[in-house]
Amino acid sequence: MPPRYFKNDAPLASRDPNKQLIASLTRLVTQSPPAEVRAGGGLYNGPISIAYLFLVLQQLYSDLLIEGQLLGAWSAAYLAQAQEHIKSFPGPRVGKCGIMDDILSLLAIGAASAKDADMASELCDYSAEVLDPQSENEWLYGRAGYLYFLRLVKASFVDDDKVTRMLDDTASDVIDAILESPRPWKWHGKAYVGAVHGAIGIITQIVLTNPKRYAPQVEAELAVLLSYQYESGNWPNSIPPGKDRLVQVCHGAPGVVICLHSIKHHFPNLRDKIDHAIHKGRECILERGLLTKEPCLCHGISGNALALENRECEHFLSFTTGHEMKSMEKDGLMEPSDSPESLWCGEAGRAWTWAVMDKELPKRLLGFNDL
Repeated sequence: MPPRYFKNDAPLASRDPNKQLIASLTRLVTQSPPAEVRAGGGLYNGPISIAYLFLVLQQLYSDLLIEGQLLGAWSAAYLAQAQEHIKSFPGPRVGKCGIMDDILSLLAIGAASAKDADMASELCDYSAEVLDPQSENEWLYGRAGYLYFLRLVKASFVDDDKVTRMLDDTASDVIDAILESPRPWKWHGKAYVGAVHGAIGIITQIVLTNPKRYAPQVEAELAVLLSYQYESGNWPNSIPPGKDRLVQVCHGAPGVVICLHSIKHHFPNLRDKIDHAIHKGRECILERGLLTKEPCLCHGISGNALALENRECEHFLSFTTGHEMKSMEKDGLMEPSDSPESLWCGEAGRAWTWAVMDKELPKRLLGFNDL
């Protein structure tokens, strides 16, 4: 196995983000065309995750052609690949109702893109599975991920009071269920801390969904989470804390920093503590965040870059180009991804980071805290 990270001792570098975005999207559609992407994975990986990337990017690059097709056409093609396998998707069920669920992902994207009130209602009807006492609370498989779907749909119905009220009522039911759950929140029996399975991810989804009502209710828990930060600037994977090992979005400082940055203005009483935690977290990422796993959002350089300020972010992303990845692979320094085309584990996520830099968007994770 290669080392977990390599030393950050090269001079600060940058690449043309627009050029890299086009190169990344071209690699995506040529190396992983729609018909060859394995179905399944919701917004996390698989064809729906790629379709969602193209759906979002086409709003920013309405005239951009990749291999002769507009981004909206690519989105439709990847969605069609998923829909061909819809009968094989088990659908939301207890313990499987988060961001990885394909049926919920298709419903949310369909309701949002077509402004379809019936699909929005059907999405809300699945709250029965989400609210079941045996459902867990994290983002990938649990209630926190379902909150993202509700926000995605709500963004398309700002002028429809009836649908907005239905979505808000459903979200409140889900958040209340999360807050009524025993503490600490656990997934598979462990009290995780990070963005994907843990407390900071749950808190972030709650606050972004309804900050005015719920931020005061989770302020004390956020304060406790800040206290878990190691002297190194990192956070433990879970509580009780073990070794200070992982520095990535799913477990560790990058995910926590990205979360804190997107919710800190809702916690004026904690502002100084949050700013200090972000500063220490970034120091840790700069030291140990150039990971040898294939660059991606979940556990690679691409996600870690979004936790940094602009110059450092650009520097980290300079290691995620096609040329740099080939060089790392040749040197035996890169651990390949299991789903190298996907939004959270591969090329689609790399494309998202280049778009963030190109359009100077807030440094957020698509499918997590961009809404």
